[in-house]
Amino acid sequence: MVHGRKHEGDGATPAGAWPLLCVLYRADRVRRPHTALPTRPLRVDDGWCDAPGDRNYNRLVKHPYPASAERLWRADGLYDVLVVLDYNAAPRVRGKGSAIFMHVARSDYAPTQGCIALARGHLLRLLERLGGRATMRVGVAPHTKKRVRWSAPRGKASLSKGRPQYRPQYGPQYTPQYTP
Repeated sequence: MVHGRKHEGDGATPAGAWPLLCVLYRADRVRRPHTALPTRPLRVDDGWCDAPGDRNYNRLVKHPYPASAERLWRADGLYDVLVVLDYNAAPRVRGKGSAIFMHVARSDYAPTQGCIALARGHLLRLLERLGGRATMRVGVAPHTKKRVRWSAPRGKASLSKGRPQYRPQYGPQYTPQYTP
Protein backbone atom coordinates (compact mmCIF):
# COMPACT_ATOMS: atom_id res chain seq x y z
CA MET A 1 0.00 0.00 0.00
CA VAL A 2 1.29 3.45 -0.94
CA HIS A 3 0.26 6.39 1.20
CA GLY A 4 0.89 10.13 1.05
CA ARG A 5 0.74 10.48 4.86
CA LYS A 6 3.13 7.83 6.13
CA HIS A 7 3.53 7.24 9.87
CA GLU A 8 5.55 4.79 11.93
CA GLY A 9 4.16 1.26 11.92
CA ASP A 10 1.41 1.73 9.32
CA GLY A 11 3.02 -0.71 6.83
CA ALA A 12 2.64 1.79 3.97
CA THR A 13 5.21 2.85 1.40
CA PRO A 14 5.52 6.65 1.42
CA ALA A 15 4.53 8.44 -1.79
CA GLY A 16 7.09 10.91 -3.13
CA ALA A 17 10.51 11.17 -4.70
CA TRP A 18 13.28 9.75 -2.54
CA PRO A 19 16.98 9.99 -3.50
CA LEU A 20 18.95 6.77 -3.09
CA LEU A 21 21.60 7.40 -0.43
CA CYS A 22 23.77 4.28 -0.24
CA VAL A 23 23.88 0.51 -0.58
CA LEU A 24 24.52 -1.88 2.32
CA TYR A 25 25.21 -5.53 1.50
CA ARG A 26 26.08 -8.87 3.11
CA ALA A 27 29.68 -9.44 1.98
CA ASP A 28 29.45 -13.06 3.14
CA ARG A 29 26.59 -13.68 0.66
CA VAL A 30 27.03 -11.30 -2.28
CA ARG A 31 29.87 -9.47 -3.96
CA ARG A 32 30.04 -5.73 -3.63
CA PRO A 33 27.31 -4.44 -5.96
CA HIS A 34 28.52 -2.58 -9.05
CA THR A 35 26.95 0.84 -8.61
CA ALA A 36 27.72 4.55 -8.63
CA LEU A 37 26.10 4.82 -5.18
CA PRO A 38 28.24 4.69 -2.03
CA THR A 39 28.45 1.12 -0.65
CA ARG A 40 29.34 -0.46 2.67
CA PRO A 41 29.29 -4.07 3.84
CA LEU A 42 26.78 -4.81 6.59
CA ARG A 43 28.12 -5.80 9.98
CA VAL A 44 26.59 -8.40 12.27
CA ASP A 45 25.71 -5.71 14.82
CA ASP A 46 24.13 -3.20 12.38
CA GLY A 47 20.63 -2.03 13.15
CA TRP A 48 18.19 0.73 12.19
CA CYS A 49 16.47 2.66 14.98
CA ASP A 50 12.67 2.70 14.69
CA ALA A 51 11.89 4.22 18.11
CA PRO A 52 10.32 7.66 17.45
CA GLY A 53 11.40 9.01 20.85
CA ASP A 54 15.06 8.06 20.43
CA ARG A 55 17.72 10.58 19.36
CA ASN A 56 18.88 8.16 16.63
CA TYR A 57 15.40 7.58 15.19
CA ASN A 58 15.61 6.53 11.51
CA ARG A 59 19.38 6.14 11.63
CA LEU A 60 21.90 3.32 11.44
CA VAL A 61 22.81 2.10 14.94
CA LYS A 62 24.93 -0.63 16.50
CA HIS A 63 23.40 -3.56 18.44
CA PRO A 64 22.89 -4.07 21.25
CA TYR A 65 20.93 -0.82 21.18
CA PRO A 66 18.88 0.40 24.15
CA ALA A 67 15.85 1.52 22.07
CA SER A 68 13.87 -0.42 19.47
CA ALA A 69 16.03 -1.06 16.39
CA GLU A 70 15.58 -3.46 13.51
CA ARG A 71 18.45 -5.88 12.92
CA LEU A 72 19.87 -5.49 9.41
CA TRP A 73 21.88 -8.75 9.51
CA ARG A 74 19.07 -11.17 8.66
CA ALA A 75 19.00 -14.91 8.09
CA ASP A 76 16.23 -14.74 5.46
CA GLY A 77 18.32 -12.90 2.82
CA LEU A 78 15.96 -9.93 2.41
CA TYR A 79 18.68 -7.49 3.40
CA ASP A 80 21.52 -9.16 1.49
CA VAL A 81 21.38 -6.02 -0.69
CA LEU A 82 19.77 -2.99 0.92
CA VAL A 83 19.40 0.50 -0.57
CA VAL A 84 18.81 3.30 1.94
CA LEU A 85 16.23 5.81 0.68
CA ASP A 86 16.31 9.46 1.72
CA TYR A 87 12.91 9.25 3.38
CA ASN A 88 12.48 11.20 6.62
CA ALA A 89 16.25 11.60 6.91
CA ALA A 90 16.87 15.35 7.06
CA PRO A 91 15.10 16.73 8.88
CA ARG A 92 13.87 13.66 10.71
CA VAL A 93 10.30 13.94 11.95
CA ARG A 94 9.57 11.64 14.88
CA GLY A 95 6.82 9.17 14.06
CA LYS A 96 6.79 9.92 10.31
CA GLY A 97 8.30 6.53 9.47
CA SER A 98 11.68 4.86 9.49
CA ALA A 99 13.68 2.13 7.77
CA ILE A 100 12.22 2.70 4.29
CA PHE A 101 14.55 0.71 2.06
CA MET A 102 14.71 -0.92 -1.35
CA HIS A 103 15.75 -4.52 -0.74
CA VAL A 104 15.49 -8.14 -1.92
CA ALA A 105 11.92 -9.47 -2.23
CA ARG A 106 10.63 -12.68 -0.71
CA SER A 107 10.29 -15.52 -3.21
CA ASP A 108 6.48 -15.10 -3.21
CA TYR A 109 6.72 -11.27 -3.42
CA ALA A 110 4.81 -10.93 -0.16
CA PRO A 111 4.14 -7.32 0.89
CA THR A 112 6.75 -5.43 2.90
CA GLN A 113 6.25 -3.13 5.87
CA GLY A 114 6.65 -0.05 3.68
CA CYS A 115 9.79 -0.87 1.71
CA ILE A 116 10.20 -1.50 -2.01
CA ALA A 117 11.28 -5.07 -2.80
CA LEU A 118 12.71 -6.51 -6.02
CA ALA A 119 14.10 -9.88 -7.01
CA ARG A 120 17.77 -10.00 -6.04
CA GLY A 121 19.00 -10.25 -9.63
CA HIS A 122 16.80 -7.38 -10.75
CA LEU A 123 17.94 -5.22 -7.83
CA LEU A 124 21.61 -5.86 -8.63
CA ARG A 125 21.08 -5.12 -12.35
CA LEU A 126 19.20 -1.96 -11.52
CA LEU A 127 22.00 -0.76 -9.22
CA GLU A 128 24.50 -1.24 -12.07
CA ARG A 129 22.48 1.09 -14.27
CA LEU A 130 21.70 3.84 -11.77
CA GLY A 131 23.75 7.01 -11.50
CA GLY A 132 25.07 8.34 -8.21
CA ARG A 133 22.19 10.81 -7.98
CA ALA A 134 19.32 8.38 -8.62
CA THR A 135 15.85 9.02 -7.21
CA MET A 136 13.06 6.55 -6.43
CA ARG A 137 9.63 7.88 -7.39
CA VAL A 138 6.63 6.35 -5.66
CA GLY A 139 3.16 7.46 -6.70
CA VAL A 140 -0.38 6.92 -5.54
CA ALA A 141 -2.74 5.55 -8.20
CA PRO A 142 -6.09 7.30 -8.50
CA HIS A 143 -8.98 5.49 -6.83
CA THR A 144 -11.19 3.79 -9.37
CA LYS A 145 -13.83 1.10 -9.42
CA LYS A 146 -12.97 0.21 -13.00
CA ARG A 147 -10.91 -2.86 -13.70
CA VAL A 148 -7.43 -1.70 -14.62
CA ARG A 149 -5.44 -3.67 -17.17
CA TRP A 150 -1.77 -3.99 -16.22
CA SER A 151 0.90 -3.70 -18.88
CA ALA A 152 4.64 -3.25 -18.91
CA PRO A 153 6.57 -1.26 -21.52
CA ARG A 154 9.26 -3.17 -23.46
CA GLY A 155 8.92 -6.26 -21.34
CA LYS A 156 6.87 -9.35 -20.91
CA ALA A 157 3.94 -9.20 -18.53
CA SER A 158 1.87 -12.10 -17.34
CA LEU A 159 -0.46 -12.88 -14.49
CA SER A 160 0.62 -15.53 -12.05
CA LYS A 161 -1.64 -16.27 -9.08
CA GLY A 162 -3.45 -12.99 -9.73
CA ARG A 163 -0.31 -10.83 -9.45
CA PRO A 164 1.39 -9.12 -12.39
CA GLN A 165 4.85 -10.51 -13.02
CA TYR A 166 7.32 -8.45 -15.00
CA ARG A 167 10.72 -9.32 -16.39
CA PRO A 168 12.23 -5.91 -17.10
CA GLN A 169 14.28 -5.22 -20.19
CA TYR A 170 16.24 -2.09 -19.48
CA GLY A 171 17.19 0.12 -22.37
CA PRO A 172 17.62 3.78 -23.24
CA GLN A 173 13.86 4.33 -23.69
CA TYR A 174 12.80 2.73 -20.41
CA THR A 175 13.86 3.70 -16.91
CA PRO A 176 11.48 2.12 -14.37
CA GLN A 177 10.41 5.04 -12.15
CA TYR A 178 14.01 5.94 -11.31
CA THR A 179 15.80 9.02 -12.54
CA PRO A 180 19.59 8.68 -12.82
